[in-house]
Amino acid sequence: MEDRTVAGVLRGNNFSFKKQYGQNFIYDEKLLADIVEGAGVDGDTTVIEIGCGAGTLTRQIAARAKKVYGYEIDKSLEPVLARTLAGVENAEIIFKDFTRLRLDELEKSMPEYVVVANLPYYITTPLIMTFVENSKKCRSLTVMVQEEVARRLCAEAGTADYGAITANIALRGSGRIIMKVGREHFHPSPNVDSAVVRIDLGAPRADVRDAAMYKKCVQAAFGARRKTLENNLVNSFGLTREMAREAIAKSGIAQGVRGETLSPDDFARLAENISDIIK
Repeated sequence: MEDRTVAGVLRGNNFSFKKQYGQNFIYDEKLLADIVEGAGVDGDTTVIEIGCGAGTLTRQIAARAKKVYGYEIDKSLEPVLARTLAGVENAEIIFKDFTRLRLDELEKSMPEYVVVANLPYYITTPLIMTFVENSKKCRSLTVMVQEEVARRLCAEAGTADYGAITANIALRGSGRIIMKVGREHFHPSPNVDSAVVRIDLGAPRADVRDAAMYKKCVQAAFGARRKTLENNLVNSFGLTREMAREAIAKSGIAQGVRGETLSPDDFARLAENISDIIK
């Protein structure tokens, strides 16, 4: 008798997991449905999924969404997905490396959309920042990432996990962890636990006048974490110590602090004041 389970379909097509693509599949339908619910997908939602794997998450997205565009780099999964997504009319699978596509070109023919994905770990951070920094139509990202990365994406100022990526996400929106997922839910099982993060875009956490200067200030502040903010501003912007202290004081920031203590609002004020001093 033919084994019609996902694992059976994979075996029947002689599929082998490829480490270079970071393939760790999830078969737990309840868990997958919870991810889609956490993403807020409904009958009006267009979804982009990156890394379809065996199509288990794709099926759950399609059950709720208006349309799902799934991108998969591994063409050996084509016969697998043909079976696991048979009869799913609102899912379109594109066998391309999403990281090589131009987001501006892709969005020309797209309505507003959300991203829902069990991301391959090796592309997590650059891919998330591609959407955060460059997307014009993405409303949110709900993505499975390593738990350590999830904490960094959603950290608060002053905590050990807070860094440049957290502050830069604040330019477009904010993130939160919606669930943690143990390594035992994956096949093959990775060496780390994971978490699902939802990043909502369109409501910046700070009022930023000059986004480019904001990013330069963030980069400077975290350029050498052990150095004070003053030292990093002097080294990054070529300011005198007096100019750096003036910018810090005008921004309402205490002298002698390190960059990881600054909130997005602090960075926004600092960017304005450094711009004024440089001019």
